[in-house]
Amino acid sequence: MLKGASLVAGEWLGSDQTFQNEPTSGASDRFAVGTPAMIDRACTAAEEAFWSYGYSTTDQRAAFLEEVATQIDARGAEITAIGIKETGLPEARLEGERGRTVAQLRMFADHIKIDAHLDHRHDKALPERVPAPRPDLQLFQRPIGPVAVFGASNFPLAFSSAGGDTAAALAAGCPVVVKGHPAHPGIADFIAQAFDAAIKATGVHAGVFNQVNDGGHVVGEALVKHRLIRAVGFTGSLRAGRILFDMAAARPDPIPFFGELGSINPMFVLPAAAASRGMEIASGWAGSLTMGAGQFCTNPGIAVMLDGPAKEQFAKTATQALTQVVPQTMLTGGIAKAFQDGCTAMFNELGVEALIASDNTGREAGPQLFTTTASNWLTRPALQVEVFGPLGILVIAKDMDEMRAVAQALHGQLTCTLHLDGGDMDDAKTIVPILERKAGRLLANGFPTGVEVCDSMVHSGPYPASTNFGATSVGTMAIRRFLRPVCYQNIPNDLLP
Repeated sequence: MLKGASLVAGEWLGSDQTFQNEPTSGASDRFAVGTPAMIDRACTAAEEAFWSYGYSTTDQRAAFLEEVATQIDARGAEITAIGIKETGLPEARLEGERGRTVAQLRMFADHIKIDAHLDHRHDKALPERVPAPRPDLQLFQRPIGPVAVFGASNFPLAFSSAGGDTAAALAAGCPVVVKGHPAHPGIADFIAQAFDAAIKATGVHAGVFNQVNDGGHVVGEALVKHRLIRAVGFTGSLRAGRILFDMAAARPDPIPFFGELGSINPMFVLPAAAASRGMEIASGWAGSLTMGAGQFCTNPGIAVMLDGPAKEQFAKTATQALTQVVPQTMLTGGIAKAFQDGCTAMFNELGVEALIASDNTGREAGPQLFTTTASNWLTRPALQVEVFGPLGILVIAKDMDEMRAVAQALHGQLTCTLHLDGGDMDDAKTIVPILERKAGRLLANGFPTGVEVCDSMVHSGPYPASTNFGATSVGTMAIRRFLRPVCYQNIPNDLLP
C-alpha cells in the first residue's frame, strides 16, 4: 500500500498539508507535502551515512544496489498499476522501463565490483632519480558526499527515484536525497519502499537513501542550497534547470549541477540516401517522432534535407504516416499545456507551413508537422526551441552549403543523426566535424529514440542539452560524475582506498 509520506533517515514523515496525484482514470491519491525541514533532516542523515557508506567496500555497495533491484522487481505489479494510473503510459512501456531501471542498478553493481570506476593510476617511487627523486604517487577516484536528485517527469522510473542519477551516486559511494516529482508520487512512493526494504536487508545506514515529496519551488531551492549537498542531478525543462543551475553556481561553495535540459536532436538526410530510400527514412522518422507521444529527450524534432524531388516524396510519406497516428495521452497536464502552447507558437512563426495540424485538448496530443526553408530557420531562433511532444519540422536547404550552415547554427544537442549512403561519403566528411562539436552522440542511419545503457554510451552534450558536456547521465561513465580524483603521495598501503 502507498505510504503517502516522505522517507527520511528510515522514517516515513507526514506533514500538515497534502497534495493529490492527477490520474488519467480512477480516484486520486493523497501525499504529504515535503518541507524544507525534511530536506534539512534528509541532508543531515545523508552526511551521517556517508562516513560509513562512502568508505564501504565496493562489494558491499554492489550488494545494496542488487538488493534494491530485487525489491523493485518484487513490487513490479504495484508499480505498473499505479504508473498506468498516474502517467497514462501503457503497461508494456512501464514494464520495459522498470526492466531498464533494475538492469542499470545491476550493471553498475558489476562495474564497481571490479573497481572499473576508480581509474587507479600508480607512479612508483624513484628514490635514485636525479636531479630529484620521485615520490610514490597513486590516484584514485573518491566519492564526493551527499548528492541531490530531482525526479524527471518523462521517465518515472529510469530517470527518477531509482534512475540513473541515483544509481550512479550510490555506486560511487554517495548517499542521495531525492526530490520526488509531483507527476508520479505514487510510483516514487513504491520505489522508496523498495529502498527502505533494501536498507533493512543489507544493514546500510538509513540515511543512504532519502526521498522528500514535492513541496513546490521552496523544497527544490532548499535542496540545491543545502550546505551538505555536494552535487545535483537533474532532468527537466531548460527554464527550471537553468534556475537551479544558477542557484548551484551562486552558493558560497559552488557545486556541480549535472542537468539535462533540452534538445531538438536534428537529423540530416544526405542526397544519395534521400534519393534511394527517402520514403523509408520518412516513415521511420514519423515513428520515432511520435513514440511515447514524443515525450523523449532524444525525440528527433527536425529533419534537414535538400530541395528537389526527393524532398517532395519525403514530405508526402511522413505526412501520410503521421496522419495514421491517433492522439496519445501525455504524461501530465503541464506537459500537455506546454505542447499546445508550442504548437500555437509554431503556427504563428513567419515562413513556417503546417503539413499536419492535429487538434489537442486536455492531455491528448496528436502529431504536428511543419516545414520551412533553411534560410528562414536560420533567422528564427524560436525554431531551435524544443517543443516537448510529437512535433516535427522539415527544414529544406537549397544546397550542401546551406545544410552545413544549419549544422553550424545548432545549439548543443544530445544527438545528431546522419542518414547517408555510399554516395554521400564526401558530403558526410564535411558535416561530421561540425556535428561532433554539437552533440554527445552521433548516429548513422538510425533514430535517436532509445538509449542503450552500456559502457560507451554518452547521454549529454554542449549546453543547453546539458550543463556539463564532459559527463553522461546514462552508462557506466555516469558514476564518474560523483567522484573526484585524489592523489596519494607516499601514503601507506593500509591507508589507501
